[in-house]
Amino acid sequence: MADLAKARGVSLGTFRNTKPHTVAGHPAPISSTGARVLLWDGEQVDAFYDPDVEEIPALPAKDSDEDLLDRHEAAAARGLTPKTWDSYKAAPRLQDAVVVVGGVEHWPRAVVMSFVPVEQRKKAGRPAGVGDLAPRDELPARVDEFLADNPAVSAAQVAQTLGVHLHTAQRALADARGRRIADLIESEQELSAEEAARRLGFPPGVIRSAAAAAGTELRMRQAVPYLGSVCDALSAAGITLQGSPPNLQVLDGGVCAASVVLAAGGPVPALVWDERWGWRTAPRRRHPVDRDHSRAPEGEGIRYLGGGTTPEPAELLTRLRDGRKGSKKSPAAAPKGNG
Repeated sequence: MADLAKARGVSLGTFRNTKPHTVAGHPAPISSTGARVLLWDGEQVDAFYDPDVEEIPALPAKDSDEDLLDRHEAAAARGLTPKTWDSYKAAPRLQDAVVVVGGVEHWPRAVVMSFVPVEQRKKAGRPAGVGDLAPRDELPARVDEFLADNPAVSAAQVAQTLGVHLHTAQRALADARGRRIADLIESEQELSAEEAARRLGFPPGVIRSAAAAAGTELRMRQAVPYLGSVCDALSAAGITLQGSPPNLQVLDGGVCAASVVLAAGGPVPALVWDERWGWRTAPRRRHPVDRDHSRAPEGEGIRYLGGGTTPEPAELLTRLRDGRKGSKKSPAAAPKGNG
């Protein structure tokens, strides 16, 4: 209302007293029912006061993932009361996505619909015996198809279409957006991750998470040649590797890691690389990488091989063979990405 008053050259008090926004034909507020602060669509108001415009543009008829919802609208969309929605606002996911318009908090529809409260996360998961309709190994390609058709596709849409859990869809979408941002940055290195995300048409509510995923993707790509050289050195030394190492992984918090599984008869069952503290041995071939944030304690088949985060392959091989424990010195900085 203050903007409307300013546009007409009157004080807010005069505007409230004369109520020019109530005259016949004036665009109606777009605020939700019960909102304390009234908001209008700027294009509609400009058209109403422009003598050269004959028709006021209509509001969009279809919902969009990029629509901004206030607390009343967000609560209604999720079948909640506004008071319950207020209790969720402190969640990091919602704090990161909030957009303040005219002093009123709003959230993108995609964020509202994909947000999972803590109490529901504890119950998350599929019923026993029910699997994903889309196999996990096919999920990245399927999600890429969704993004190619609609960069603003929501996790809820992906989950419903592919028959996967919402958490799975959220992770797959973030990873896919990260890969696309990384591809663009590699071709235009002057771009920041946020600029690349906007260039690709990603909605504002997901840019932060997509940029973080891109940073992880770029660091992993930078580490691949080094990890490959380690695998080559192990093979050249007569140590047989299983599968197609290195097996790349992204841990909780966007940490880059990789594992190299050795065949029976090797010096250890497997080797694990973590960008935070380098190489260690693993006591098992199956799932050698722990997904948590903590540094696994030495003992029971686990020992750190030292030499920083990226020791020379020959040095790593020597440490592996002679059984010496890793250096007590602080590890060198992990390779950095452009994201």
